[in-house]
Amino acid sequence: MKVVIIGAGEVGYNLAIRFAKEDHDLTVIDNNPEKCKFVKTTVDAQVIEGDGASQRILQQINMPEVDIFLALTRIDEINLVASRIAKKMGANQVIARLRNTEYSHKKAVISPDQFGIDYVTYPEKAAQREIDMLVRRSATAEIQEFAKGKITLAGIKLESSSPLIGRTVQNVELSNPFIRHKLVIVIRKDHPFIPHEDTKYHRDDTVYFVGDTNDIESIQQMAGIPAIELNKLMILGAGKIGRLLAKSLQTDFDVRLVEKDRDKAEKAGANLSNTLILNESGTNIEFLESEHISEVDCFIAVTDNEQTNILSSLLVKHMGVKQVITHITTTSFIPAVRRFGLDAIVSKNIAAVNDVINYIRSDSNISISRFEDIDIEAVELTVQPDCKFLRKKWPIEKIPQEMSLGAIIRDGNVEIPNHYSIIKPYDDLLIFTKPSFVSTAENLFNQ
Repeated sequence: MKVVIIGAGEVGYNLAIRFAKEDHDLTVIDNNPEKCKFVKTTVDAQVIEGDGASQRILQQINMPEVDIFLALTRIDEINLVASRIAKKMGANQVIARLRNTEYSHKKAVISPDQFGIDYVTYPEKAAQREIDMLVRRSATAEIQEFAKGKITLAGIKLESSSPLIGRTVQNVELSNPFIRHKLVIVIRKDHPFIPHEDTKYHRDDTVYFVGDTNDIESIQQMAGIPAIELNKLMILGAGKIGRLLAKSLQTDFDVRLVEKDRDKAEKAGANLSNTLILNESGTNIEFLESEHISEVDCFIAVTDNEQTNILSSLLVKHMGVKQVITHITTTSFIPAVRRFGLDAIVSKNIAAVNDVINYIRSDSNISISRFEDIDIEAVELTVQPDCKFLRKKWPIEKIPQEMSLGAIIRDGNVEIPNHYSIIKPYDDLLIFTKPSFVSTAENLFNQ
C-alpha cells in the first residue's frame, strides 16, 4: 500500500512508524528540516522537505498510485488545502486531522467532503471522550472501549492494600467466578508483558483487565479499589479539550474551569452556563488553597502547555485531590510522568493515531489499537471459517502464550473466555499481544 503523510509531528510520526513496520511504501512531507532529518534516521520512508499544501511539492508524487493520503499538520487550513490538491490529483483515500469542530456541524457552510476528505479525525474530541470515561469510571488509570462500547479495558494501579497481591491470575479467576474478567496486560517496573495463569500480582503493578462494560465496577472492587464518589471537578485550561469536557460534565458534576488568559476565560464562560469560570493560574498555590483544592474530587489538567499540566497535577496531588488526570502531548514523556504517581495520563495524539488506524482497517477483518507507552497492541479480528486455528481443531489452550485473548463476541453477546470456551467461525476476538505477534494472530484466525 502506498501512503503519503503530510506533517511529521506527534500524530504523523507515530503513524509513520506504524506504516513502516507494516512495510508499506511510505512518503512523509514536512517543512521543518529537523523533523525531516529525524524521520530519515528513524523511519523507513521517503522524506520530502517542503510545504505539504504546495502543488509544486505534491506533484513530486504519483498521486493516482497513492492508496491513503493523510494531512496531519497542526494547522487546519494546510490540511484542507493539501487534501483538496491530493484528491484532485487522484489520491484514493484522503484523511485529515482538524481541530475546529465547526466543520462537523450539520449547518456548516464548508464541510470536509468539499475538500475531497473521506474521513476526519478530531484529536481533541478523542481525548475528551477518553477523559470523560475516566471521570465516570473513577479509580482507573486508563480506560478504552471496544466492540462499540460493549467491552471495556480498565487499567488499575495496585496499591499495597489490594487483596490481589501475592495471588496468581488463576487463583483470582477461580475465587471470583461471578466477576467476569480477564487480565491481559501487566506493567511492572515500566516493563509491560502478557501474563499467564501462574503470573502473580505484585504491589505497584499496573494491571489491565478486560470485562463486559457493565462489570467494570465489580472488577475495580475485586482489585481493592472501589470507585471514587466524584462530585467536585476542577478543569485546568479553557482550550478545546477543556471546553468540550466542561460542556459534557457540567450537568452531572460541580465543575470549575480555571483559565489564566482572561479573554479565553470570558469566551468559555459565554457558552458554559453551568460551569464556574475562574481566571487564574493552576500553579498558583495561594489560589488553589483559596479554592479548597483538598476538597476537589478530580483535577483535570488539559492546558496547551504540558509542563503546566504536569506541574499543576503534581501540586494538587500533593495537596490532597483524590483523582488527577493529566493530558500529555509529547508521547515520549509518558513513561516518566507515569512514575510520578499521577492517576491517569491521556494523549490526544495517540487517540488520533488509533482513530485513523481503526478507520483505515474498518473495511477489513482486523483492527489494531496502540497504547500510549506500552509495546503491546489490541487486535480486533473476525474468525474466518477456513482459518488455521479451526482447521486444526485446536482448543483455546493452543493460543500462543505471547497472546492474551480478552474477549469473544458472538451474535452480539460478550464472552470473557475461560478454559471451556470454544472459538467458532465468525466470532469477533479481542486479542492483546506484542506488535511482532500481530501477524501471527492474523495467520491463526484470519487467513
